[in-house]
Amino acid sequence: MNKVWVVAIAAAVLIAALAVYAFKSEHGRRGSFVLASTFVTRYPQAAAKRPEALEALSWVARRELSAGRYEQAYQDAEKTQQLCDAALRDRKLDDEPRLPIALGAAYEVEAQALNKMGRTAEAIGVLQTALTKWRGTSIAERLQKNLNLLTLNGKPMPALRETEWIGAKPLGSQGLHGKVVLLYFWAHWCSDCKAEAPAVAQVAREFEPRGLVVIGPTKLYGYTAANDHAPATEEKAFIEKVYDRFYADIPNIQVPLDGANFERYGASTTPTNVIVDRKGVVRLYRPGAMDESELRAAIEPLIDEENVESTSMAR
Repeated sequence: MNKVWVVAIAAAVLIAALAVYAFKSEHGRRGSFVLASTFVTRYPQAAAKRPEALEALSWVARRELSAGRYEQAYQDAEKTQQLCDAALRDRKLDDEPRLPIALGAAYEVEAQALNKMGRTAEAIGVLQTALTKWRGTSIAERLQKNLNLLTLNGKPMPALRETEWIGAKPLGSQGLHGKVVLLYFWAHWCSDCKAEAPAVAQVAREFEPRGLVVIGPTKLYGYTAANDHAPATEEKAFIEKVYDRFYADIPNIQVPLDGANFERYGASTTPTNVIVDRKGVVRLYRPGAMDESELRAAIEPLIDEENVESTSMAR
């Protein structure tokens, strides 16, 4: 290995750390992003071989997006995607963890930047094409999430698979007829999910008598707190313990256990909250935690819709 490649590889590792730090700092340090971008421009072959450099460039694109520089974000994301494609000529996407992060972020930023620039149809096309190409990989949920953000609101609620469950058996689609539904996707390892659970429990206690149903889909991840390679039976038993400790206080929550639900709803972010009206139409799709006031503000108007319709019919 020649000296240039040694320097390039070392730089890739350092730049990845600098880019992440700069993005997450309060003000950001644009110099770190310039350094990362300069590296992949000057050493494109090295960048294509180093997932650390590709992840760094994806953080460059994310920083440009968050700063409102949408055209530059789009260009950086497109460059990241091209370099990832080059790297994938001689390896599989999920052979290591950094390359999926880089490629998933590239598609995400590309679509969000296009949408911000008023090119929503193009953004949807990018995500649909990517989802077809990368279905069955670790970035499929992330791609579906971004597609759902652009398309799911106002559409019928996608059916849930309920082949296994935690706690009581789910009621199925018939039990949702005429109900307002809160879908609350959670993971056994997710601290944000546990933090949101009391808020979900409170709105459930308040609105369940008036027609709210809470469904908390979860899935197997292949590990537990004590075992990095847990068999399904061991992990399910662990999930049941987590459920008993953090989620059992949510009144009559139904917990289907099936990874297909996460794929269809794009729940790569946990928690993900989805709220469905009494007609079965998605009214809110929100990756990330919501507090009690946000949940109430989204749910209560849908609960009250029945009262408005009933009053109108009585007149």
